[in-house]
Amino acid sequence: MKISRLLNKKSLLFVFVYLILSISVFAEDKPIDIWNLDKSDSDTISENNSPIEKVKTDNQKSVYDLQLNKKKETIKLDKKFSSKEIKIVGLYDPSKYGLTMDMWSNSDGKRLKNLFKNISKFNLSRDATEIMHISLLTNAYSPTQNITEQEFMNFKSNWLIKYANLELIEEYLIKNQIINLHPKLTKHLVDSYLSASNVKKSCEIFSKNTEPLQDEYLSKFNLYCLINYGKNEEAQLILDLKKELGFDDIYFEKKINYLFGYLDEIDKKISENSILDFHLAHRTDPDFIYEPNKDTPKIIWKYLSSANLLFKIEDIEITDIEKISTIEKAVSDKNYSEDDLFEFYKKFQFNINQFINAKEAYKTLPPIEGRALLYQRTLLTKDPNLKLEFMKMLKDSFILSDIGDAFDLELKKFLSQINAEDVPSNFTTFYSENLNKKEISEKKIKFNNKILHQSKLVNYFNGDYSKSKIEEDLDKFLKKIKKDKKYSLSKKDIIFLEALKSDGIKISKKYDNLYKINKYEIPEDIQTMIDNNEIGAALLRIIEVIGPDKIENIDEDTIYFIINTLNQLNVNLIRNKLLLKVLPLKV
Repeated sequence: MKISRLLNKKSLLFVFVYLILSISVFAEDKPIDIWNLDKSDSDTISENNSPIEKVKTDNQKSVYDLQLNKKKETIKLDKKFSSKEIKIVGLYDPSKYGLTMDMWSNSDGKRLKNLFKNISKFNLSRDATEIMHISLLTNAYSPTQNITEQEFMNFKSNWLIKYANLELIEEYLIKNQIINLHPKLTKHLVDSYLSASNVKKSCEIFSKNTEPLQDEYLSKFNLYCLINYGKNEEAQLILDLKKELGFDDIYFEKKINYLFGYLDEIDKKISENSILDFHLAHRTDPDFIYEPNKDTPKIIWKYLSSANLLFKIEDIEITDIEKISTIEKAVSDKNYSEDDLFEFYKKFQFNINQFINAKEAYKTLPPIEGRALLYQRTLLTKDPNLKLEFMKMLKDSFILSDIGDAFDLELKKFLSQINAEDVPSNFTTFYSENLNKKEISEKKIKFNNKILHQSKLVNYFNGDYSKSKIEEDLDKFLKKIKKDKKYSLSKKDIIFLEALKSDGIKISKKYDNLYKINKYEIPEDIQTMIDNNEIGAALLRIIEVIGPDKIENIDEDTIYFIINTLNQLNVNLIRNKLLLKVLPLKV
């Protein structure tokens, strides 16, 4: 018999208040004052006006709002922040990167919003991503001018969802205990694990959480996890309490009641509204069958693939164009095996004339059949030039059908069989871009002691030089340069010297005439940010400038003001990593 039938409203309320104000049912028991409510709230609660009735009266606000008065781990600020307490969240000590906890405090939220909006348009390069990673995950106060804490948190969530791995997201959420501040990010985390059929990993997130859950979806997920842990009584109690407060989700209740053992008949309905709903349909139906289509959400495809629920491509007829098209899209989304798709392409049959005239014949065929012809023709061709031509045509066909990533791994296999020296000039870009050559930054440094910025002196930025030693060796190098009238300092030489000066390395004034600096080389808006100590905003501006580009591919003038900006901000660790990518010769 359900617990709700055994408890009267008062006792049910007491248990509920105890549950929501105590630490998560999964966490280890810790002492806590469950009566820590504001006096103004407690004075309004009487025997005839229960908290549940009060909550229902106040526009049906979630009862989880009651826990917001619970003390949270906070950091006391100085006088300018003394009116409130702010919880600081992040993963890194600001001093590690030369940053400060006030890095966002002086920035106007309108400017930050605009920068975040511009940055979101790019697929950031590794260099830009690393700087953003440090900027957003360093412990610092949130900006307060023309931006709310939740807006700033949303920017963090969106970036982490797009660029961060699941382990990093989990560390960020759990270390700071901020699931309620980042419900969207938490949903992404637990849904990602569940879509990989890793229920255990999804539920571990809730076991590590110590805050009462406010988000409805996460609360349902947590309830399901309780059942997985065999804690049916707690799960049933929470469900009954939620229903007392107006919870109404018939689909969810039927699936959960089946898991409780209250229902013998299986509810065959399948919902795609969330990955949890879909998983519950699979979990509660031993004969679960589902056939996806082009409109099926990617996350459902991923679940079907990881749970081995997808139909086998070898069972599909080559005349079933719609189903083959669906599989092509799934392959492009990385939810179906490329190997299976291209093995299937071999089932198509073509005559000798079509093979001979494949360059024109594929255009007269339906797209899928045309791709099958080009693939088979690529397999039959040994000549590198012709093979590259057919590969390019096949890749273009996939791109034209908006499934360009379906020909990715297989293309790399083909390209890896061709030597770079055999690639004609008109295919070098296609060859290098799709083969994904190693980054220049991963190559070894080759020192050239005839050029300042390529000399062994750059080892200073690796931490391999003492201050006295770098000053001594640098003086010797500059003395040679001054005597050599043929040597003219390049922009990168100047970048190198300015970085050393920024670190307090003494350079004799007798070398001042070797170069001059144009004070207008830093964009005015960035210099204003530096002058106002808007460290976070200045870093975002640098990220915006780098965008999708590798730092070593950016022009020297832009590199100059990026490094100069970091010099003025004293963000040396980030600066040094960039310098070691753009200054030395790499082979």
